[in-house]
Amino acid sequence: MDAETTLIYAIASFGLAAVLIWQRSAIPERLRRGMALVSLFLVAFAFFLIVYSFYSAGT
Repeated sequence: MDAETTLIYAIASFGLAAVLIWQRSAIPERLRRGMALVSLFLVAFAFFLIVYSFYSAGT
């Protein structure tokens, strides 16, 4: 797995989560829950990729 791609994905997903948290009052109510769920999934997957890259680095 390419470490650069994983790093870019992790930065993008954490950045999206940060923007959603900081600008939650500007997001329409109908979009807020869906965007939060998508962001949660993306951050969880980024965390999994980071842990997997550390795990596979030893092999």
